[in-house]
Amino acid sequence: MGAQVNFTCMRKPEASPTSMRKKPSQIFRLNPRLCWICHVEISTSYLLFLLSENKLQFPSDSPTPTGTFSNLKILVLNKMGITWAEVLRCAPSWPILEELYLKSNNISISERPVNVLQKMRLLDLSSNPAIDESQLCLIAYLPRLEHLLISDIGLSSIHFPDAGIGCKTSMFPSLQYLVVNDNQISEWSFINELDKLQSLQALSCTRNPLCEEDKAEEIIIAKIGQLKTLNRCQILPEERRGAELDYQKTFGNEWKRAGGHPDPDKNRPNAEFLSAHPRYQLLCCKYGAPEDEELKPQQPFMLKNQLLSLKIKCSNQHEQKVLEKQLPDSMTVQKVKGLLSRLLKVPVSELLLSYESPKMPGREIELENDLQSLQFYSVENGDCLLVRW
Repeated sequence: MGAQVNFTCMRKPEASPTSMRKKPSQIFRLNPRLCWICHVEISTSYLLFLLSENKLQFPSDSPTPTGTFSNLKILVLNKMGITWAEVLRCAPSWPILEELYLKSNNISISERPVNVLQKMRLLDLSSNPAIDESQLCLIAYLPRLEHLLISDIGLSSIHFPDAGIGCKTSMFPSLQYLVVNDNQISEWSFINELDKLQSLQALSCTRNPLCEEDKAEEIIIAKIGQLKTLNRCQILPEERRGAELDYQKTFGNEWKRAGGHPDPDKNRPNAEFLSAHPRYQLLCCKYGAPEDEELKPQQPFMLKNQLLSLKIKCSNQHEQKVLEKQLPDSMTVQKVKGLLSRLLKVPVSELLLSYESPKMPGREIELENDLQSLQFYSVENGDCLLVRW
């Protein structure tokens, strides 16, 4: 008698992969010499089929499968030694399949799915090191694919050749959630390419060389404009604003050297800069070009350029959170207004500034001269700037 294969089936799984943790309703043991997964008549009414760690043989001279799992929505084929060709060969039997798990099969994607897997929403190809960037292009046009899991495949680069700088690719049109943990991603060009995905909202990118860099998560947020979740943490609006402003400041001097300029008519950064920082121009439109004062190297221990830790409170906007900012005491009131205009999205001409100090409780001092510095008005560390418009 042939080796036995365990088929675990469930009738009513939950919508997410966590449903696989539920107790199976029935377990079947079938002889693989007599039955393929594509021909199991007793399972046609089941919604979830688990075949992980079973080794099935698919005779090359066997006819194309004709049986149909008409209700099958989730299929788990992890660690089975199955090939991509065998998957596509059986796929016509899974007309409404939504989730397919192929982890640890040493799969190579050898051909594009044609008229099969068109309703698939989730595909797990993790721990298949034979998969490379070029093979991913073969699954890039699955119309409903929303979740792609490609952790631990040795991936280091990705490229969408149909989309230029600032454009969206037609590839992976529905992809919302991408998992690329435990790969070899070390270049920011990888993250730049992900901004081309038109539907991407969530990214998990842990345990990659790139993630060891300082402020890596902030840079990822700044580089992928539509991202709402990073490494399973929600990106709040104020977090995005802070990340984008910090990114703009960090690379501001490089932008100027490359031909960037606050005057739109003179703002022509070179192609090399635009390739490395494809969203920088958009950020300048969103927040305004960075001020020269913001781009100067800070020397906090020099008396004439001392950094002040200040609170910034919007007096007539109670829903606005109190901000904290470090500003040089040599910064003029006009420059402070320019900074606040970008942060708060309020025209400079409408801003009125004053400050209060713990040393002078109950007293409010107006900053009425735009050309004077914070030091001129005796603004000190720990004081609170009051903003009205």
